Amino acid sequence: MAVAECPDYFLHHPNYQQDNVDRTTGHRPAELIGSSFQQVANRNSPNHQEDDVDLEALVNDMNSSFESLCSSYSIQAEAAPLLHNDQSYRSSEHTHSHSHTHSHPTSLHQRLRRSQPMHILAVRRLQEEEQQYRTSSLPAIPNPFPELCSPASSPTLCPGSLPPSQPSGKYIIKIFSEDGMGKVVEIPADMTARDLCQLLVYKSHCVDDNSWALVEYHPVMGLERCLEDHELVVQVQASMTSESKFLFRKNYAKYEFFRNPLNFFPEQMVTWCQESNGTIPPSQLLQNFLNSTSCPEIQGYLYLKETGRKSWKKLYVFLRRSGLYFSTKGTSKEPRHLQLLADLEDSNIFTVVGGKKLHNAPTEYEFCIKPNKVRSEQKELRMLCAEDEQSRTCWMTAFRLFKYGILLYQNYKIPQQRKALLSHFSTPVRSVSENSLVAMDFSGRIGRVIDNPVEAQSAALEEGHAWRKRSQRINNLGSPSPLHSSSLSGVIHKTQLWFHGRITREESHRMIHQQGQVDGLFLLRDSQSNPKAFVLTLCHHQKIKHFQILPCEEDGQVFFSLDDGTTKFTDLIQLVEFYQLNRGVLPCKLKHPCTIVAL
Repeated sequence: MAVAECPDYFLHHPNYQQDNVDRTTGHRPAELIGSSFQQVANRNSPNHQEDDVDLEALVNDMNSSFESLCSSYSIQAEAAPLLHNDQSYRSSEHTHSHSHTHSHPTSLHQRLRRSQPMHILAVRRLQEEEQQYRTSSLPAIPNPFPELCSPASSPTLCPGSLPPSQPSGKYIIKIFSEDGMGKVVEIPADMTARDLCQLLVYKSHCVDDNSWALVEYHPVMGLERCLEDHELVVQVQASMTSESKFLFRKNYAKYEFFRNPLNFFPEQMVTWCQESNGTIPPSQLLQNFLNSTSCPEIQGYLYLKETGRKSWKKLYVFLRRSGLYFSTKGTSKEPRHLQLLADLEDSNIFTVVGGKKLHNAPTEYEFCIKPNKVRSEQKELRMLCAEDEQSRTCWMTAFRLFKYGILLYQNYKIPQQRKALLSHFSTPVRSVSENSLVAMDFSGRIGRVIDNPVEAQSAALEEGHAWRKRSQRINNLGSPSPLHSSSLSGVIHKTQLWFHGRITREESHRMIHQQGQVDGLFLLRDSQSNPKAFVLTLCHHQKIKHFQILPCEEDGQVFFSLDDGTTKFTDLIQLVEFYQLNRGVLPCKLKHPCTIVAL
């Protein structure tokens, strides 16, 4: 039979289950197919047998009939979508049967036309819609594995029921080096100043000696400060103006007060509050600053710039944990005579660069207390000026200790703790301490340490002469490289980080100031008065001193000396290495080279 050759889903489709078509009666297959299909079957059968049908011709004729019915039926299907359990279809079916009882009986051709198979595309669309409505009609069952599905696909989870996600974006930060060159880096929102310095050290291939710092610089107001290691860089940038920028440079004095506290806190400036009459023992100086229950204070005279004026007024000022106060009556500490100048919690302390020119300051040792909410309003700034550098350093260091307390000590200890567990972007610590540098004698079969300074000096001179003889011998053998002793000793120091060429005396002072003014901070530069000489700039007890390095000639060879030829060196590298081990005529050993790194 022809119907037996059709696909099964045609027979099971709802259109085959109409009430108007009685399938229990003995209709012949030819009646179910239709007149057009019968003609094709009769033409292809020589005996006009109803059971013998040409399937190929039948399929071709069915395809042409399906195309004409597809458009009309698809519109009907969209107008009456199927719901779960065929409820909509049954209601429509009941309506059809009811209407047919009151209408005129239709022809056999119309009834048979309604029961014809549908086009495959229309059937697929109906199946998809039926599956969709069946899914939506199911009851909401709690999902036992909500983490395996997204909130949009889960029937029980919604975006409002989920915890709010933390913002974790990337931020663009531009860092400038001291030579004016900038570098753009992309950092996460939770990166601290210490981590950013470690990243820049790694990218710039610098020596990581835990002395690098990130500086917040406001050129319009002439303010700068080193960020604390725990501060978030993104938060600090949010409080900066468009003219402000970050600088990357060394700061050896950042935690130097933990090593030498007496150099930072003069005895006459540190006292107890009026509730505790007494003095602070030197051994417990830092403990009292870090202990929140103790009551040390800094006192002394400071110049205060009057608001809205260019004049300065000298006041007696007290720095306590609760804030910065000045006395309205001489040096009185009575509460009725104290007036609050600045709060420590919501403020930061800055060094003022070029205070005399910008603010007409009475001295060069100006600093500023800037509230965090203030960006560029100078009337909200507290401009202060000290008598000397030691006093300014004492005020600024005490401000940091009162504000951050034990957190500063933890920042100081972190580099030692990170030696075992280095972060993923840090480099191995390659700095060499002065205690590990010793003079060695390898002339015998076994090397030995030279303890006698005189013997160490003679060994260094002998080694320098031997190196010069080797270089002259290589040059005499016809080596193409310019290894002549006079030319090489005059340029070999230019590759060192501590040599800065033809900079002025004022520029050398500025660099020493910016990098900490600790004992042993030094640099070498060309002399401005003698073109053949050099100058050693050294910091000692927060004072900057200059020592001229003069060339001296002996037996046709040029040497360099700091003490008028008493101690001679073949080049400046040998001179620096010697004074890193021996103080000699200097007030202290050379400890920290003043360096500038290009990002």
